[in-house]
Amino acid sequence: MSQDVKRKQWMILEQMPRFGAATYRALFEQTHGNLLAVFESDDDELRRGGLTTEQIRSLRHPNETWLNDALAWSTQQPEHEIVCFDSDHFPQPLRQLCRPPLVLYVWGDPHCLDATQLAIVGTRNPTVQGRQFAFELAGQLSQVGFTITSGLALGIDGWAHKGVLQQGGKTIAVLGSGLQKLYPKRHVQLAHEIVKQGGCVMTEFAPQQAAMADHFPRRNRIISGMSMGTIVVEGAIRSGSLITARYALEQGKEVFAVPGSVYNPMSKGCHYLIKQGAKLVETVEDIIEEYQNLDIGPLQVNENDAEKNNDNGLASDKLLDSVEYETTPIDVIAKRSGLPLKAVLTELLEYELRGLVITVPGGYIKLRGK
Repeated sequence: MSQDVKRKQWMILEQMPRFGAATYRALFEQTHGNLLAVFESDDDELRRGGLTTEQIRSLRHPNETWLNDALAWSTQQPEHEIVCFDSDHFPQPLRQLCRPPLVLYVWGDPHCLDATQLAIVGTRNPTVQGRQFAFELAGQLSQVGFTITSGLALGIDGWAHKGVLQQGGKTIAVLGSGLQKLYPKRHVQLAHEIVKQGGCVMTEFAPQQAAMADHFPRRNRIISGMSMGTIVVEGAIRSGSLITARYALEQGKEVFAVPGSVYNPMSKGCHYLIKQGAKLVETVEDIIEEYQNLDIGPLQVNENDAEKNNDNGLASDKLLDSVEYETTPIDVIAKRSGLPLKAVLTELLEYELRGLVITVPGGYIKLRGK
């Protein structure tokens, strides 16, 4: 059988209606792991295997329009590739899922799928500290050899991808839509940058499929499934981030959580995970020490970061100590420091240029670790 025929069969099988974990398990057992054998079985055999009339009909008479559209997409650019369940590039960990995707649509380098991955996920509405931590942590992990996987969503996901790119690393974005309907549209340019730098954007959904609410839990199981561990930076109790963490636990993977303010509702999910046994993360070393058996390099600090850290060491004065890691009003800063308001504003502007504080509605925030 030619590779083109096999690829088309995988695509037809993947699009079979109501093809959940139970049906997958039944077919896997019936075919002794050779799922494409269903195309050689007669209708009676398929019914004995638990398939409905509708499912059998979809195998015999697939939707040729979406098949042709997907196949046409794969020929549009050299960076477009369809990776099927039996491909050498198909991630081995995904084969162990109770309902693995049978087809992956990849834009970029498919070799990334075989890389040693860690997932970073979190809220779409992060705090300043949360997005900074995700940005720095992702960049640092990429420096020691990890490929960072996330969901391209606004918020923590996007900042994690950007942190990797800033350090020259590779990152994988997993979508809840097809690649011709990339979501969110605000991150189309970010997706291009990921591919340009040697990473990839991938999904189990055919190129023409738009994002839908029920797609995102399916996306989340792939994010955790491909990764050795999942790091939640900020997330509410009921959120996609915690769904990803739950999948990771079910898959036997490590779960890490970053603590935050007890007043921040986006920290409650992380605090819940920590209570349930997730490892508390304050620095990149908290994660690296869990993977000492891997062949990863030492953490490298680039010259710009080193220079920035040296500058930060000069700013240990009373004014900086008057700024909290949460929003601090300017009048409170002036009162604590004992300095005139004009002098406070001048000094804070300098500190902001040096990356020590940041202006937010209602005042200033001292950046983590300063």
